[in-house]
Amino acid sequence: MSKLRLLALLLVLLPARQAGSSAVGEDVVHGTVVINTTASIASTDEQFICATLDWWPQEKCDYGTCSWGRASILNLNLSSHILLNAVKAFSTLRLRLGGTLQDKVLYDTGELGHSCKPFVQNSSAMFGFNEGCLTMSRWDQLNEFFQHARATVVFGLNLLNGRFLQPDGSQGGPWNYTNAAFLINYTVTKGYNIYGWEMGNELSGSGIGARINADTYAVDLFSFRTILDKIYHGHPTKPLLLAPGGFFDEHWYAEFINKATASSSLDVVTHHMYSLGAGVDEHLVERILDPSYLDGAASTFKALMSILNKVNRSTTAWVGEAGGAYNSGHNLVTNSFVSSFWYLDQLGMSAANGHKVYCRQSLIGGNYGLLNTTTFEPNPDYYSALLWHRLMGQKVLSTNFNGTKKIRAYANCARESKGITLLLLNLDSNTTALVRLGTKTTKLEVLTKARLRSNFGTQAHSEAGEIREEYHLTAKNGNLHSQAMLLNGQVLEVSPQGDIPALKPSVVDYSQPIKVTPLSIVFAHIPYLTMPACQ
Repeated sequence: MSKLRLLALLLVLLPARQAGSSAVGEDVVHGTVVINTTASIASTDEQFICATLDWWPQEKCDYGTCSWGRASILNLNLSSHILLNAVKAFSTLRLRLGGTLQDKVLYDTGELGHSCKPFVQNSSAMFGFNEGCLTMSRWDQLNEFFQHARATVVFGLNLLNGRFLQPDGSQGGPWNYTNAAFLINYTVTKGYNIYGWEMGNELSGSGIGARINADTYAVDLFSFRTILDKIYHGHPTKPLLLAPGGFFDEHWYAEFINKATASSSLDVVTHHMYSLGAGVDEHLVERILDPSYLDGAASTFKALMSILNKVNRSTTAWVGEAGGAYNSGHNLVTNSFVSSFWYLDQLGMSAANGHKVYCRQSLIGGNYGLLNTTTFEPNPDYYSALLWHRLMGQKVLSTNFNGTKKIRAYANCARESKGITLLLLNLDSNTTALVRLGTKTTKLEVLTKARLRSNFGTQAHSEAGEIREEYHLTAKNGNLHSQAMLLNGQVLEVSPQGDIPALKPSVVDYSQPIKVTPLSIVFAHIPYLTMPACQ
């Protein structure tokens, strides 16, 4: 086997403390992460990064805090230059429209028989609001925005219309899909391009506020597939059908997936994750920086993929909604710098476990928005998502870490470029990690310039140049709760005209170690590593 096929990337974090540090009282460590370069372990969709828009009105409050403002699908200011530019910066961003109230939304397509009413608070109603309504004029405005912003849209449909509460606590009776079909017909007639239609929101398992049995859900899915096929008959492209958009319950999902895939009705199985717990919890930061706690999310990814692999069909898995902490998140936590640690970690973990798309709750709204609800200014997680989108390609590389768990490491083939991109998260508040590249043959060897030339050859090396590109993310003034992020020491902020700032790397001699300072994040694009997995 050639040396190229034996290539491994080694992030060295050995237990021994090293003399010298970048700050007083700060330690420097070395250790090992090995990345298999011979083959990828998974692949994501090209638009892996996804964000949500929700229905919650400004009266939505959690724990005495009302954090939604005018961020609803029904009243969001679509003329904001920052909002438009924030979406356009991704070239193509996938948006999922849905949320708790989607199963109480009617569509005013002319057949309702009554006026289109807004959501009104009602403490005795399910989810605390009466039914709301989407006018077709608003639907037109939204689609005009999506077109200008170059967004691809997944729309969550009301799956409770016409149902009633059964003795066992589930929602029964036939689903009245007529209103949904009218909306889809209108959408097709207007020429609006919808990437996918999703059935229901958080109705799986024990449900959130309401639930539907897996067998009933699968029957509805099969019936609606027939309707979609009729509406889109003759169209060159047809939308995906997604479900159930709920929290993962292994028994319920297994039953649903087996029945839904048997009829070839289901394209994408979606599930929601709020792995940090309630937004009111005072221990969120501790959990975000606890590697053992972060590891817990892997069990859900693995269990769902195990079910899909047994079915052995073309259905894929998405994280359809994830905001870290449920009930609108936590101000100055899920909308601050510290949030990027759990967020990027779950992006890496879900991609490595076969998930094609990851939808962040939310693009705007609540205390977990990528954008500030009032000013539309990007929060730190927005820039983390944008860097992932621009740097991490679709092929995911196997990463095995041997050393301190305070360093999280993920790697993908580079996006639209040669080489690979490493993502390094340092959860330690007092330790700098020095990262070196190496080869693993019979022993560990640190790659010097001479060693690199020997392993990769003069031609490949000279084409890529003797550099790598690094993107170091830190909190302003070292404050984890800051809503300002620094890229290579410079504050990221929009221009007075509402333009998203350029994300420029620092250019580093490839023979130097990658330095990951305490509580920082690094993307490192390494163009000179052309390997079999990325061919």
